[in-house]
Amino acid sequence: MRTPLIAPSSHLALPFFGPEHQALGRDIAAWAPLQQVDESDDRVACKQWTRLLGDAGWLRYCVPAEFGGALDRLDSRALVILRETLAFHSPLADFAMAMAGLGSGAITLAGTPAQQAAYLPAVARGDKLAAFALSEPDAGSDAGAMTTVAQHHPSTGASGQSDGYVLNGVKTWISNGGIADFYCVFAKTDAQAGTRGISAFIADAGTKGLDDSEHITVMAPHPLATLRFTDCALDASAQLGELGGGFKLAMRTLDIFRASVAGAALGMARRALAEAVAFAQARPMFGQKLADFQLTQVKLGDMAALVESAAMLTYRAAWLRDGGQPFTSAAAMAKLTATETAQTVIDRALQMFGGRGVVQGEIVERLYREIRALRIYEGASEVQKLIIGRELLK
Repeated sequence: MRTPLIAPSSHLALPFFGPEHQALGRDIAAWAPLQQVDESDDRVACKQWTRLLGDAGWLRYCVPAEFGGALDRLDSRALVILRETLAFHSPLADFAMAMAGLGSGAITLAGTPAQQAAYLPAVARGDKLAAFALSEPDAGSDAGAMTTVAQHHPSTGASGQSDGYVLNGVKTWISNGGIADFYCVFAKTDAQAGTRGISAFIADAGTKGLDDSEHITVMAPHPLATLRFTDCALDASAQLGELGGGFKLAMRTLDIFRASVAGAALGMARRALAEAVAFAQARPMFGQKLADFQLTQVKLGDMAALVESAAMLTYRAAWLRDGGQPFTSAAAMAKLTATETAQTVIDRALQMFGGRGVVQGEIVERLYREIRALRIYEGASEVQKLIIGRELLK
């Protein structure tokens, strides 16, 4: 990574952030551009980023202080700052940060003391990679349609205990799949109860009957895999949260991190804008610089206004959540607006670069591929609109 043109931390002097958040922004903005990771192999690079983030203490913001975290509880504004800055420099670094939080979030929210002690400190150190396994081939936005089942078997615990569950089914589009040390898995324990029949479990990688070797290659390489559970036996102690409470737990986890997805999109949009400004100032055209043309200035002004409007919604959503106020609709608005805005801003930046913008290896070319998935994962844009509409009608 080369030195950034505009540090995201310069945008944090706002009512939504206190001095501690501004200090965090300065610290991560100073650290991130100095890191060097070969990202040609996404799985290896993600492990390296996790190690670097863990060693530097940034993953401590993904778990509560009681288990080695930096703060007493998960702080949405801190997560937004970290993800915005990391995504500005390297979307894969942001991915590693995000998966540490999302993959362990359900354990933070509903884990037993034993589960929390076994997993959260290791996540904070970067010693364990976490994954969140909710989606299925025919159950993405409609999580209630999942067909993975967990059957209670009084005498088939994984370690010879007298109680346990047996999982059968398929999960797909699982981030960190194939490299994670453990998976928070959601499965039906009551097939007749709809979403109220979903429960959550912790499945360690390497558990007999769990195959996470089917890697998925996408347009912007990230560690993704399909998980196959075939008579996968888990002890009763692997149950995460209340029986039948898995759907609510999954939604609560996604709610917490939704504003941070908006933060990642914001970081990518800021980087595209910064690249466009620098390119326009340097590019000769018709005896002038590209930046001297009013049409260029209008385009840049429009892009900047879009970025800042998304920033306000993103920071506000995180601020509401941290203040204990209702934030579901605000988080959905932030995720929707930031990801859609980032797509627009990055597309316009690439257009400004002309032919050079579509050359593999150019920063705007990679951002163009990276941003597309953010409009889908952790709740597609259409789902965010549905959430907003339902909240309005309550």
